[in-house]
Amino acid sequence: MRTEPKLTRLDRVFARLDREPERPAHIDVPKMSRHRIVLFAATLAFYGAIVWAVVITSWLVRLDWQVMFFRPYQQWSEIHWFVDYYVVLGQRGPTAVMVAAWLGWRSWRQHTLRPLLALGVSLLLLNITVGAAKYGMGRLGPHYATIIGSNEMWLGGDIFPSGHTANAVVTWGILAYLASSARAQRWLSAVSAVTSLGVGMATVYLGTHWLSDVLLGWTAGLLILLGLPWFEPLIARAEDAIFDLRDRLRARGRRTSAVPVGAPPVVVTPLPDRDDVAARSSRAPVHLAPGPHTVRSERSPVTPAGSRRPPHAERHPRGSASSARPVTGG
Repeated sequence: MRTEPKLTRLDRVFARLDREPERPAHIDVPKMSRHRIVLFAATLAFYGAIVWAVVITSWLVRLDWQVMFFRPYQQWSEIHWFVDYYVVLGQRGPTAVMVAAWLGWRSWRQHTLRPLLALGVSLLLLNITVGAAKYGMGRLGPHYATIIGSNEMWLGGDIFPSGHTANAVVTWGILAYLASSARAQRWLSAVSAVTSLGVGMATVYLGTHWLSDVLLGWTAGLLILLGLPWFEPLIARAEDAIFDLRDRLRARGRRTSAVPVGAPPVVVTPLPDRDDVAARSSRAPVHLAPGPHTVRSERSPVTPAGSRRPPHAERHPRGSASSARPVTGG
């Protein structure tokens, strides 16, 4: 009786991962719809309002100082160890490696480079926009503040907006942006929002950022995710260019491997004309020997006549009578 092999849990996991072997055609690329443009404009206006509120030293700056003097890391010191680990979810290096590993596997399974290219474009936009704002406004952090109640702007700092918060919004939000279904997009959007919110509050707890830094970091990351569909045509062209380059390199490699290395070149000679063939056939035959046949004596030296064996005293030629051997008696 033949029984089927029993699959383990690991076998079932790998069998599930083996699905979707072709490039998916059902995933819609986000476009800049009217609704998205309105959200982008509203977020951009909120970004400008936060910057203006800090520049004029409004109530937002006073709130920053109140939170700083409260010192959350002293009020709730028992969770300090957890916050130290949790804030790593906003650091660019570790989060980029984790998300790139997942999106790289997904790109390989789905035969498309769009997930990795979208991550690369979003991180590039994050570095340009957030980096320019940081060094352009030069705000000092809470630990380096000089005058109580001031906005600490243009003093050589680099904490406004919060890079940890903006990076958390973009890095984890790109998973929701690239989701293949509406349900997965909703779940991933909620998870990325909670994660980025927690990272921002963790920086305020540790005293490395003002509260307004975190608000501007959330807004900066959201602007990148909302404006990413404008770069989808560029991502598509880059993907096509990379695949074309791969196909050309493969074709060149196949042509190189078809010709054996070190083989002598093949010389192709043209076929002779019919007139040349007829002229060659009408010629007199060519003899291999230069003249008439010669006799043996002229071709090789003659050895002396007679037997080549050396003479022997006790031997006699055949046919001659041999002398009688003496008989001895016993």
